[in-house]
Amino acid sequence: MSAKIKYTDEPIGKIKVVPDFLPTPEELAFREEGVKVTLALSKRSVDFFKSEATKHHTQYQRMIRRLLDSYVETHEESALTRRSKRTK
Repeated sequence: MSAKIKYTDEPIGKIKVVPDFLPTPEELAFREEGVKVTLALSKRSVDFFKSEATKHHTQYQRMIRRLLDSYVETHEESALTRRSKRTK
């Protein structure tokens, strides 16, 4: 670490600008409002999520919630597209 770095004025080659794909700190801190529900799931489904959650060191409820959120996000966009086509 004691060696000095000698900078030169050499060309660095072709530069490629990478778009910013990281979420903002505000997006990372954002937490959606939760709603408690009672839902009967099959034993098979719960066992699957519990097993996967254990493998990935997380909570099975969180995995189910993220799965549902992902489903809604995907289908919400397509539902909006279908509605806008119908209203034209």
